[in-house]
This record gives sequence, C-alpha cells and structure tokens, in this order.
Amino acid sequence: MRQKIMDDRIKPLEGVRNFRDFGGYEGVDGARIKPGKLFRSGHFGEASENDLAAINLFNITVQADLRRPDERERHGDRWPVAGVNRLYSDLGREKDAPHVNFLKQVAVDAEASKGWMRDYYVQAPYRDNLISTYSAWFDHLSQMPDDEAGLVNCAAGKDRTGILCALTHHTLGVSMDDIFVDYELTNEAADVATRLPEARDYFNDLLSKSFDAAVYQPFIGVERQFLEAAIGSIKDQSGSIDAYLAGKLGVDDAKREVIRQKLLV
Repeated sequence: MRQKIMDDRIKPLEGVRNFRDFGGYEGVDGARIKPGKLFRSGHFGEASENDLAAINLFNITVQADLRRPDERERHGDRWPVAGVNRLYSDLGREKDAPHVNFLKQVAVDAEASKGWMRDYYVQAPYRDNLISTYSAWFDHLSQMPDDEAGLVNCAAGKDRTGILCALTHHTLGVSMDDIFVDYELTNEAADVATRLPEARDYFNDLLSKSFDAAVYQPFIGVERQFLEAAIGSIKDQSGSIDAYLAGKLGVDDAKREVIRQKLLV
C-alpha cells in the first residue's frame, strides 16, 4: 500500500508546479495519513484548462495561500473549485521579491545564496502573515468534512509551503525522516534539474548578471539544511515544535487529537 501511495504522490500538471499529495505517510501509533486529503503546490496563475479539470476532481475545499499580497496580484490565480475557502494574509507586502533584491548585489556566490535562504527559514515561522494563515489552516483541518480535502500553496510550493507541510506532518506524528523525504521531494516534483538552467538564464537576463546556475539553486529547489534551520529556530525560540504549535498557532493537545482523528486511518 505504501509503495503505491508513494508512486502516485506527484500529480504532473501542465501549468502548476510541484503539485502533489502529502498524505500517505505513517503517523502516530502506526496509523497512516489518508491519501487524497492533503495537497501542496506552487501557485495557480498559469494553470491550464486541463489542470483545472484535473484539480477539480480532488474535492479541495480549503486553500492556504501563503503568498504575499503583491505576489497574488503579480501571479494571478485560476482556482477551479467552486466555493473553496481561501485562507491568506494581506500583511507582508513587498515592492520586489526579497530574493530578487538579494540577487541584485554586485557579487553573489552559491554559498551566499544558501546563507540567505537559511536566514529566511529562521525568520519565516515567526512572520505575522505566515502565522495567521498557518493557524487558520489548522483550524480548518480540525473542521474539515471527511469527503473534502485541503491544499497548501505559495509561489513555488517549496519554502513557506514546506514549513507548513512539515508542521502538519509533525502534528500527525510523522517521523522526522519522512518529513524530510516529503520536503526534498520538491526537487523531483518541480523538475529542478531541468528548470535550473532556464532559471539561470531568466534571472541573469532580468538582473543583467552572469551568475552560475548554482547561485540560483536555493531559489528553485530545496536542501535539507533549509528546513533544519526553520526547525532549529522554532526550538530555539519556542522550546519545541509542540510548544510553537500550541503557543503561536493555537494547536493544543485537544485540537491535535481532533486533526489526527480526521486524517489518520
């Protein structure tokens, strides 16, 4: 059963990157997360008609959109589910994408890019805009009907989304090993190896730079050290992941148990 779930996890779409089911993993007491209940992806601004028809079959009724308001305006959105409950924050508006501002510097190398991304992950769990949407996500999970599903997305579906998916997995008792397996699956689901040269050419043209592809790797794919930085930050500032969930996101023992009852089988 597990191998089939893993084989079917990635859902290849035409205009939506990194769309996949992040259920199916083993949770607390050997129970398993129901497949077809939890999805994650990049944004839907370039979704094709075929994508919209395919996504509609998943019965996704709640969407935690972690993009900033300027990103939502820039990317747009083509969302197929009638009546979907959309969770988002209007806080955190930026004039330009923060990583693009970083890349405008005269000299940037791969290690500097990785350092910037680690710093981002350290700060992300405590950003007000993300806290509000993360909290709302767990509220909706605790109330979600058995025949409906939820989706987490941001621009690329890897960083802000990766942290919330990791927190969701932890709430359900998924092992840290499997949490990182799912996180690093972005590199396959988003076809980073193919996209990286294209991203290099795009950003170098946009910024009038000649940086190596490795400079852009942290902004296209993921590395274990990034999520480790977020987890370390949570433990340093809140004491533990459970304390962060309870104190910052309102996921106390009672809510966690309700979510487990709904999503584990």
